Amino acid sequence: MIRLVLAAMLLSLVGTGYVYADTKDVYTIRNISVDESAGSVIEAREKAMGAARLAAARQLINKITLASDRAAAGGIPIDGALAARFTAAVDVEEETAGAGRYRGKLAVVLNPQTVRAHLDSLKVPYLDAQAPLALIVPVASAGLQPAWTTAFGERNRGALVPTVTATYGSYTAFSTWSDISPEATPQNARRGILAELQGRDGAWRVVVSTVTPSGTESVGATPPATTLEAAADAVATLMDESWKQASIVRDGSRTDVSATVLFTSLVEWNTLRGALARSPLVSDFRTRAVAREGAVVTFSYAGDEKRLRNDLVQRGVTLAREQDELTLRSAVSTSVLQ
Repeated sequence: MIRLVLAAMLLSLVGTGYVYADTKDVYTIRNISVDESAGSVIEAREKAMGAARLAAARQLINKITLASDRAAAGGIPIDGALAARFTAAVDVEEETAGAGRYRGKLAVVLNPQTVRAHLDSLKVPYLDAQAPLALIVPVASAGLQPAWTTAFGERNRGALVPTVTATYGSYTAFSTWSDISPEATPQNARRGILAELQGRDGAWRVVVSTVTPSGTESVGATPPATTLEAAADAVATLMDESWKQASIVRDGSRTDVSATVLFTSLVEWNTLRGALARSPLVSDFRTRAVAREGAVVTFSYAGDEKRLRNDLVQRGVTLAREQDELTLRSAVSTSVLQ
């Protein structure tokens, strides 16, 4: 028992680094194109840096808030001074300079504490916690499949819903978790996102569904897009907006609960513990007791039990009431048992 508890504690310490990594990815805006001219290269470069800071601040605010909430607050104006206050660093990805002109691509890292404080002062709800990594599964007719897969790129790590793109397997719009998991699991992806391409050149539309060990759930369809790249971007936007709608906490009310977590190995326990600790709906997570096949935990959650269940299933965890007590298991283990 003591050995198990100590091992769980060590694994929890190892996992803390991922929280920072997620936050940094969300608050880093990459590939900002700049092209500025001035009396000197130095002045042009400063103008470009300022333009990048402003663009990054506006993109970040749009990323972590909902349009309806921004509108309800009367908008969130951002000028150069506020963007400079938000910015922690500016990194150069590409640059060309000369004759009073500066062109390039920049990445801007913004300060989470400063941005959060500003949104809190405006009473604008936000979500800057990433969803679990998902395997994006592009589905198209045979002739379009390679181009459709390429449109997504290798991964989308800075999004609220980070993804890695499937590169093998004959997937269809009806693929299940058993079809997807051989590629998803080695990538540490907890779910799949089916992106079925429909329409024609100049008017592409994508039907999107999520696939977990618990089944397939429709997310919706994207608006028409003129290119495959724009259609892939629309899928990312749809997933991010859906994640914000499901996870933004709008009030301070919480439900305090005690639950039993059942697992078959220490690795599975750490995965289950991590899923709870990383959910944006969960706070004050505590482990009260750990044994060989189960643990007792306490935590508080926002919203209702159905909302919590839907969040956890995206993380590979099932939540059920057994004899009027909350019980959590790995969704993978549960699907195998079924």
